[in-house]
Amino acid sequence: MRLAASLLAVVLMLTASVCAAAESTYHLHPQAVAKDTYVFIGDTNFFNPANGGNIVNTGFIVTDAGVVVIDTGPSLRYGQEMRRAIAEVTDRKVVKVVITHSHPDHFLGSQAFVGEAPVVSGAATVAMIRDHGQELAGNLYTLVGDVMRGTEPVVPEVFDTPAETIGGHDLHYYFLSGHTDSDVAVFDRTTGVLFTGDLVFFRRALTVPNANIPRWLDSLKVIEGIPYRHLVPGHGPVPSGRQAPAETRAYLLWIDKTLRAAVAGGLDITEIYRIKIPERFRSLAIVGEEFQRSVGQMVPRIESTALPVVGGAP
Repeated sequence: MRLAASLLAVVLMLTASVCAAAESTYHLHPQAVAKDTYVFIGDTNFFNPANGGNIVNTGFIVTDAGVVVIDTGPSLRYGQEMRRAIAEVTDRKVVKVVITHSHPDHFLGSQAFVGEAPVVSGAATVAMIRDHGQELAGNLYTLVGDVMRGTEPVVPEVFDTPAETIGGHDLHYYFLSGHTDSDVAVFDRTTGVLFTGDLVFFRRALTVPNANIPRWLDSLKVIEGIPYRHLVPGHGPVPSGRQAPAETRAYLLWIDKTLRAAVAGGLDITEIYRIKIPERFRSLAIVGEEFQRSVGQMVPRIESTALPVVGGAP
């Protein structure tokens, strides 16, 4: 009887451990960046089954009126784990969820907050998620696998409020664009923390599938004019100074100039893929892989505007 009881105890212990492991896929640990302000730092690799799509930085602000969440991660499971991690910091409820833009790693965890708080974003982001959310979720499922099970896109509500005070925190919203058609930056003037979404990358090569580089550069000027003390980029570590927007700008200018020159010079796509990345950018995480992806995304757009239309009107 004692042996049976001991074996049963071991089985129960192992079962509990397996269940706990199954429930904790992302192992989210909030890192404080300022008073009442926390971030979850994602992997700097590309989407893969090992990271479950967690390549993104998300965050939350604890106010006297409740919690404001900035971005919800790549899956329902991420959103659920995010909620549990928030609950370990505070017992205050979530009162608002802000989605910075329409890339799937930033909004597909919103399901976990439905019924608890309004999920809001800029108009173009809302339209993109409404029209293409299922497609984006399906693409991510292909890349990362079963961790996406049960994930369905939640269409945010449109908001355009420039500023509001929530529980003693003076929040300012900047409705910008460039990385996508709609990029919302969230600045907490009370703590000096700026959440930029993917308008800023740091120590990680940026992505350009929906980029408008002139508008992106204009948005970086706006960001640099904000009197922030701490900046949370969309990807990469939180910098200690104000160098991150300049790093993003330098890479944008280089890749745009380089690919335009390559197209103008008549290089074919295989030659463009072999262009050498300058030394100053080689320390960026996965810069080689992202450069290859950027070539495939940007060159057709450049060619469509730079080359004459065959058979067109004289």
